[in-house]
Amino acid sequence: MEILGIGPSELVFIIIIALILLGPRDMQKTGRVIGKWLRRIVTSDGWKLFQQTSREIQTLPNRLMREAALDEMKELQKDLQQPLTADRRVTAPGATPNQPILQGPPPPAPADDGNRILPAEPPAAPPPSKDEPRE
Repeated sequence: MEILGIGPSELVFIIIIALILLGPRDMQKTGRVIGKWLRRIVTSDGWKLFQQTSREIQTLPNRLMREAALDEMKELQKDLQQPLTADRRVTAPGATPNQPILQGPPPPAPADDGNRILPAEPPAAPPPSKDEPRE
């Protein structure tokens, strides 16, 4: 655990140095003064603003990426919802504006070799049976 970027071993070292320099009595007074000073700083509006700004800066890249993705998704959704109009169709060079480009290879030309599949003819009416009266 770190407090203001100071680890436990560094904190013990600072306390030992303070004991040697200040002595036990002056160290109590100094500790009290430093504690009041830190409390005033941490509870001040400036510290709260500093913490809020720090959090915003840390989360800024993620927020920007999310907003960019949302903007792209909104544009995509708008494009998908708009119907395809004649003005927006892509045309081939030399084609009329309302003639769209066919995707993929052109269809093969019909062969005249007699191997065409013809549509099925409707079934012929069954011959009348002997029991049914004729019209």
